[in-house]
Amino acid sequence: MPAVARRKADRRVTAVPDPEPLNVHAALQLVQHAGLALPDDAPVGSTPWLQALIDALCQLSSRDPLTGLSNRRPFELTLARELGRVARAGEQALLLTLDIDHFKRVNDTHGHAAGDQVLKAVAEVLVDSVRPMDTVARIGGEEFAIVLPNCLPAVAPTVAERVRRRVAQRQIALPEGQTIAVTVSLGGAFAPPWVRSSPTLWLERADRQLYLAKSRGRNRACIEPVVSSVVSAEEKGLLFAAPPPAQDAA
Repeated sequence: MPAVARRKADRRVTAVPDPEPLNVHAALQLVQHAGLALPDDAPVGSTPWLQALIDALCQLSSRDPLTGLSNRRPFELTLARELGRVARAGEQALLLTLDIDHFKRVNDTHGHAAGDQVLKAVAEVLVDSVRPMDTVARIGGEEFAIVLPNCLPAVAPTVAERVRRRVAQRQIALPEGQTIAVTVSLGGAFAPPWVRSSPTLWLERADRQLYLAKSRGRNRACIEPVVSSVVSAEEKGLLFAAPPPAQDAA
């Protein structure tokens, strides 16, 4: 059989792999410990079964185990995707970073179990305070981030203030029976339209505003000022059009 024909025939083979040589036991333990179920109607080792296992592992690797939010990996992918969209279409996208104020004091006073309750409660408030299309992630110990596509600069302070106020109003029940409240500081920055930026630079700009909010007393939001620049269609044509052909010297 010619080599080309043999390769085409090989691609048509869909043999069911044996799960034993694949060493999937550790993966199964992780999935079962997380409470994720694999399909009962798919034979172990079949393609649908393996696909379900892969999907479950992808879900585990992309989620923070404590809060259920996106973790750093999908968050950075979201940043890159939004930067690309803003660079192509010029639409607005806001990045908020926020930090729980004096979180170490919570752990030192009430214990780490109470700290975990605070983290989960804040995560719930963040998800309830934004749109389903927005991405909420836990990117550090007590640090969170929210990516808000199609968010106009005029409404950014309102969004940040709503998040700040709702966190401050939340009464959090602790394992020992007490209730406490915490506050957050927020920083925000917009992705530059029509510019190919990087996730690192965008995050650094938002973090600078977060540090500014903390230096001003915490429990507040600081949004980076947006420089308004209106470019007409004619100006865009001059910016992006090919240069005119050079004329021969007389």
